[in-house]
Order: sequence, then structure tokens, then C-alpha cells
Amino acid sequence: MLHKEVGQTTAVGAPLSPYTSLSSRVKGIIGACSGNLVEWFDFFIYAYTSIYFASSFFPSGSQLSQLLATAGVFAVGFFMRPLGGWIFGWIADTRGRKVSMIISVFMMCFGSLMIAVLPSYGAIGVAAPVLLVVARLIQGLSVGAEYGTGATYLSEAAIAGRRGLFGSFQYFTIIAGQLLALLTVVILQHTLSNAELKEWGWRIPFFIGAVSSVVVVYLRRAMVETLSKHDMKRKEAGSISGLLHHKRAVLLVLAFTAGGSLYFYTFTTYMQKFLVVSVGMSPEVVSVVMTASLICFMLCQPIFGLVADKLGIKTHMLLFSGLAALLVVPILFALKSVTSPYAAFGFVVSGLLIASFYTPIAGLVKADLFPATVRALGVGLPYALANALFGGTAEYAALAMRAAHMESYFFYYVAVLSAITFLASALMPDLAKYGYLDGTGEVEANTGLRRV
Repeated sequence: MLHKEVGQTTAVGAPLSPYTSLSSRVKGIIGACSGNLVEWFDFFIYAYTSIYFASSFFPSGSQLSQLLATAGVFAVGFFMRPLGGWIFGWIADTRGRKVSMIISVFMMCFGSLMIAVLPSYGAIGVAAPVLLVVARLIQGLSVGAEYGTGATYLSEAAIAGRRGLFGSFQYFTIIAGQLLALLTVVILQHTLSNAELKEWGWRIPFFIGAVSSVVVVYLRRAMVETLSKHDMKRKEAGSISGLLHHKRAVLLVLAFTAGGSLYFYTFTTYMQKFLVVSVGMSPEVVSVVMTASLICFMLCQPIFGLVADKLGIKTHMLLFSGLAALLVVPILFALKSVTSPYAAFGFVVSGLLIASFYTPIAGLVKADLFPATVRALGVGLPYALANALFGGTAEYAALAMRAAHMESYFFYYVAVLSAITFLASALMPDLAKYGYLDGTGEVEANTGLRRV
């Protein structure tokens, strides 16, 4: 017998809607997405302003060595994500998605405010880069919390048959956060001199991010919880032992994230530096190119989400990973030789269009692999592990290979990881039939992976 308790699941695993009205659903989506936007603005503003503050915290060496140091600190933030995915996955599966997402916003606010007021190396010596690392660790912990819980919440809040559309708003707001970070830098570039940006102007975006978090907390207080009290109290809720009953699903999430994250960060955060350092364009021109490219990418999200609802998640994953494996090397080689910003825009957008087969369903495909009791943990922890290893190190690996005069090796590295994602996509079962959101929940029995 089915019980109409809020968030209770049906016999095949699909959650009954906890929403009593359209307005409550809209408030929930806005709360989830606004926090996602602010958190990713805070996280990415570091990447976009590092070219200005690198010398403040790492004063010695060439520009490339300074950028390598700041890229290393950027990567350090990613390595806190697994801990964030674990801790906040447990909170989300045992205390609710809403509580987890409110705490994560507070943590991102603190990390951003810390960077905004941090003295330079000249003022406090080696303590400056050390404290910068601490701030990035706090932000990494927060983002590790945000992704898994946010993807889980949007997937559970979605209407059956429109989960791709609803899920697309996660990356829509991730990209919007990147875009707002980039637009903020563009505005600062046109209002402040280069010397002012290096001296104090780079701090402004971090203050903006910290203040915006206060608004998000207010919006998230109005969210409806999607997890039932019954599921929160189950023995396996949020536990590693419960997660290990879904080993094949964990392996699929690791494989999807390895290729998906590496490809995504190659064409977003690293692309800004690639166009400056490798192609030779000015930072101001590159900011305009990337702003226009990200606008196109952002607008593609709901469109590709709707298409995913028609074609199916597995088809979309195969299209993304197959096209990425085949075309990423030619696209990056072509970009390296361009001289026109219009040509650069065309190649960047072509790469981002391939990513658009993945990004609208990136959270949904992972959430559909796990039952409600371990869904936030199942999405957040393996995603964070693979994201730290492959997404978080993308920029550093690319710069290091360039420093060793082997930049083209990075292009093939992205292609190989995309091919691994293609193989995992081929082994994934049809989630419309066997997934936990709308199917029978028989994921483990229907993967192409051998029993582990």
C-alpha cells in the first residue's frame, strides 16, 4: 500500500511529490538554484581574478609560475569536495536536503569573506598563501556539499517526464555563476586600471559573493523538504555501508564525472587562460569571448534538457562522450592556431555544445542510480572524488604540460577520459526502465559491469 507521506517513495522508487501547490515548487527550485548560482560565483571568481592577485600571494617567479601556484590552490579546493560530499551527503540523507543546503551557503560565505580581507604576502609573509589555502579548503567543502544535495533536490522536485528540463537548471545556474563572475571581472577591467585591479580591485567580487549568500539563506528557508522522515530514519540512510550496496552505480558515477568534469573545466575555467597564454590574446578580449560563449552555453541548458526528456539519458550520455572523444583534440588544436576572436568564439562554442549533451542531465543521471536513503551521498561522494582528481586538476595539468613543452598531451588526455565515459555510458542500464526515480530501481542487476 502506498502512503501519501511527504517524500515517501512508491513501489518502484519514484517519489510522490511533496509539493501542495505550484508556488511551493517554484520556491523550492528558486531556493536550490539561487544558492547554486552564488556558490559557483564565489568558487569561480577565484579562477577569473587569479591573474591579478597571483603576485600578491606568490610574489617571486615568472607569470607562468605564479599562475601555476594559484592553479594549485584552486585544485586544493577540489580535494575538500570528497569530504564535503561525504559529510553533507550524510546530513542530507539523515537530516534533510534543506538543512544541508543552508549550511553549505554559510560556509561559502565565510570562505569568500576570508579571501576578500586577506592581507598580502608583503604584509604577513608566508601566512598569506597559507590562509588563502585555508579559505579555498572551506569553499571546496561547501561546493562538495552543494553539488550532491542540489542535484538530489532538483531531481526529486522534478515532474516525471520533465526531469531533464528541471535538472538542466543546476548547470544553468553553475554557468550563470561563472558568467556573473566573468562579467564582474569585465566590468572591473573597464572601470579600474590594471594597477588598481592588482592592488585592491580583485577583492570586490569576493565581497559581493559573501553578501549575496545572506539573500540565499532567506530563499532556502522557504524550500519544501523532499525527503520523508521515514527515509531519514532508515538504518542505511546516509551510511557508507548502505552506499556499498550500490557499487556498480558508484563506479558509473566515477566514470561519468571523470570525463564530464575534465571536459567541462577545459572549456570553461581553463579556456580563459588557454586563450591568453597559449593563443596570445589579451585578457580583455578573452573575457569578452568567454562571456559570449558562456551565454550561449547557458541558454542551451534547458533546450538540451528538453531534448534529453525525449531521447533519454543514456542516448545523451553516449552523444556527449562519443563526440567529445572524437572532436576535442581537433577543436583544441584549431583554437591554438586562431588569430581572430570570432574564430575563437566559434571553436569554444562548438566545444561547449558538445558539453551541453552532458551538463543538463549530469546531476539527474547520478541521482537516478541511487535510492532516496543514500541518494545525496551516492551523488555527492563519488562525484567529488572524481571531480577532485580530474576536474580540479585540469587547469594545473594543462599548465604543467605547457611548461614542459608537451601541451598537446593534455588534448589527448581529455579525449581518453571522454572515451572512458563513453564506455561507462554504454554499460549503463536504461534508467527510464530501471532507475530509482521513475523505474523499477533495478540498476545494479542491469548494468554491463561484472559483479564487484
